Amino acid sequence: MDRNLAMEAVRVTEMAAIASARLMGRGTKNESDQAAVDAMRRAFDALYIDGTVVIGEGERDEAPMLYIGEKVGRRSEGVPEVDIALDPLEGTNLAAYGRPGAISVVAMAGKGNLLNAPDTYMEKLAVGPRARGAIDLRRSPTDNLRAIAERKKVYVEDLTVVILDRERHVELIKEVRAAGARIRLIEDGDVAGAISTCFEETGVDVLMGIGGAPEGVITAAAIRCVGGDMQGRLKPRSQEEIDRAKTMGITDIGKIYTAEELARGEVMFAATGVTSGDFLKGVRFFGGGCETHSVVMRSKTGTVRFVQSVHKFDKKPGYAL
Repeated sequence: MDRNLAMEAVRVTEMAAIASARLMGRGTKNESDQAAVDAMRRAFDALYIDGTVVIGEGERDEAPMLYIGEKVGRRSEGVPEVDIALDPLEGTNLAAYGRPGAISVVAMAGKGNLLNAPDTYMEKLAVGPRARGAIDLRRSPTDNLRAIAERKKVYVEDLTVVILDRERHVELIKEVRAAGARIRLIEDGDVAGAISTCFEETGVDVLMGIGGAPEGVITAAAIRCVGGDMQGRLKPRSQEEIDRAKTMGITDIGKIYTAEELARGEVMFAATGVTSGDFLKGVRFFGGGCETHSVVMRSKTGTVRFVQSVHKFDKKPGYAL
């Protein structure tokens, strides 16, 4: 994949972030998400790719656009074939209620290199480069915290763990507290939480807990780009979800996936902040335009670029929609 494609991906997340940010704090979750979907779809139409959405907004009969299996891009002879994992608005509740941490994300890989994850839950464990190789989902949270602390040459008490604030995590939270680590509970958006483990300035050391499986694939792409480490294991909620996973080619439901198995080969990742969080600043509007903050990463080179952009709506009418 050409390196310029990574920068093109940023334009896709920028448009989605701007569209959803216009509705920030209005309490309209569906409208915010739909605005991001529509904007991202328009942006993909301008890319010279033969793209297939493998992680998207749901099945075709559930999502009007960007559904799993949808073809995007200006498909023509010679353009790269890519699989795409996306979330036009990761942290829908966060954006709808004006809370920090909502982002727009896209990951791309060569055809067949992104796990076609079913819409179910996934147990996740993610760390940054300094703790690479220290994690194992077969071990208890306490043992993982001790291993991470040893690898980072700190005390367990120095670690900060990001966990989704959900009822299903009551016992996990108790164990992490008993181990002595600190906890940052987040309302939504575990993609941003996992990526935060890879950047020292966020103060986050590890993400633990159960979240969406599709988001796990997106997370793995980002983690791979910066040399972090991640493991994931599907946690279906019903026999129907197990059957669905099997129809998508997953035969071992209890398999522990590495980041390299969730997102194989060369991958690219781009994200733009919708509301300000630890990882990215949100969209700031001003008369006649706005400012966005994004990140773009490539696994091939390990390059991480933070992109601060000023958009003038008279010059970019598509961004003003």
